Amino acid sequence: MEGGNPVAPPGARTAADVVTPALVARLTRGLTGSGTTVSHTPLTGRKLADLPESGPEDVAAAFGRARQAQRAWAAVPVRERAAVLLRFHDLVLARQSEVLDLIQVETGKARLHAHEEVQAVAVAARHYGRKAPAYLRPRGHTGVVPTLTKVTELRQPRGVVGQISPWNYPFELSVGDALPALVAGNTVVTKPDTETALTALWARELLIEAGLPAPVWQMVLGEGPVVGPAVVAHADYVSFTGSTRTGREVAEGAAARLVGCSLELGGKNAMLVLHDADVEKAAAGAVRGCFSSAGQLCISIERLYVHESVADAFVERFVARTRAMRLGTGLAYGADMGSLVSGRQLETVTRHVEEAVAKGATVLTGGRPRPDIGPLFYEPTVLEGVEAPMAVCAEETFGPVVSVYRFRDEDEAVALANATPYGLNASVWTRDGRRGRALAARLRAGTVNVNEAYAAAYGSAQSPMGGMGDSGLGRRHGSEGILKYTESQTVAQQRVMPLAPSFGMTDEKYAEFMTRSLRALKALRLR
Repeated sequence: MEGGNPVAPPGARTAADVVTPALVARLTRGLTGSGTTVSHTPLTGRKLADLPESGPEDVAAAFGRARQAQRAWAAVPVRERAAVLLRFHDLVLARQSEVLDLIQVETGKARLHAHEEVQAVAVAARHYGRKAPAYLRPRGHTGVVPTLTKVTELRQPRGVVGQISPWNYPFELSVGDALPALVAGNTVVTKPDTETALTALWARELLIEAGLPAPVWQMVLGEGPVVGPAVVAHADYVSFTGSTRTGREVAEGAAARLVGCSLELGGKNAMLVLHDADVEKAAAGAVRGCFSSAGQLCISIERLYVHESVADAFVERFVARTRAMRLGTGLAYGADMGSLVSGRQLETVTRHVEEAVAKGATVLTGGRPRPDIGPLFYEPTVLEGVEAPMAVCAEETFGPVVSVYRFRDEDEAVALANATPYGLNASVWTRDGRRGRALAARLRAGTVNVNEAYAAAYGSAQSPMGGMGDSGLGRRHGSEGILKYTESQTVAQQRVMPLAPSFGMTDEKYAEFMTRSLRALKALRLR
């Protein structure tokens, strides 16, 4: 048996032990809906919970409540808003077992991969809890006439942010993205994916416990084609993470209303293993980069480019590590990979692999669904001989499938890595850090990791993260990740004399005076 050894701890807790009627009632308290929708666990396919389903009128009401609360929230000093994030940070770490259970039950991912979400949320809460006052502070600028013109740049919240978050990282991509918007003085209306809504609702409950006023963060649940456009129709700014196709629709809706948006979309991310790479470390890194969350990670690796001089050694080690991976459904640490999240994802993965094999690709390991473990499990799969006509070559698979290619020199590797409309994440492996950084700068990707697959760049929360090309617009993290939720406002105070003829000057004398002044400012190297 290749590509995944099952792990099934005896007597392990189940989804029913985690998602109880009392928990569902508590997390959905106060949510309104004109109907009911049902969520399921991918671990078994069984029903998890009945949830209130929002219609367009429920979305409008949620925005009304958020808009009513926004002015008072913005009036709270930024350091007090930031203190809520720091308390939330501590609560997340103290009660992580609760959310780890929910993430696993709702997404099917392995517990270690669920813990990556806990890490990411804690990092974001700490970063913006510490840095938000500095990011948002008023800034003085040189005026048109130094000393006579006093200029201050202010940052005003946009109002109500509409957030549409996906199913693959339901903790990090709901509250993790909401935190900078909230600390900037906005209120937020979030539409999480229905199948992973309980995780987002738990995050909201914990943030309220940390001191966030309840009306400041609203939730609406329901089908994306119904609720998503309603969110876009009411928001003062839209934050969206999802597919490129839907992202284009969100961008069109926001543009029609002249409101801004940030979009993190698809990727076909590449990893480059150079001739001087440590192949053992690169193989271990590739396993993490390709199969974390069963490959259902926007920044995971789907294309492996390996220098021909080390390709055989790398492939041998990578395939051996992949074949030894343990697949499991248990709500505990130990499994190396969990389940796909839906039948649609399983269908895409199966179709990509079967079509590639039919057209001549070789399966080095994996290549099979594993219904003996769970209804949506698929073995971690390594392909070789993939070529352009195959869908897996260019389309985003978003599953545990990676294709291996060989290259002769670095120029060829860069050209191959950049031969995609996507540009989200990339990875370079080499013993020479300077060479790695220089090559990284040639890759068309929003984040590039040297000797790591994705976590180094993503986890560095002071630095921006986002995509180029079809991978999206805008950035999360760092100053861009919070300033996008604000409007810049310039306040300029003119002192002593106006910017017009004064003190008896004629128009001609004023023009001469300003000409001399402009020349002097240039000579003095003043902006």
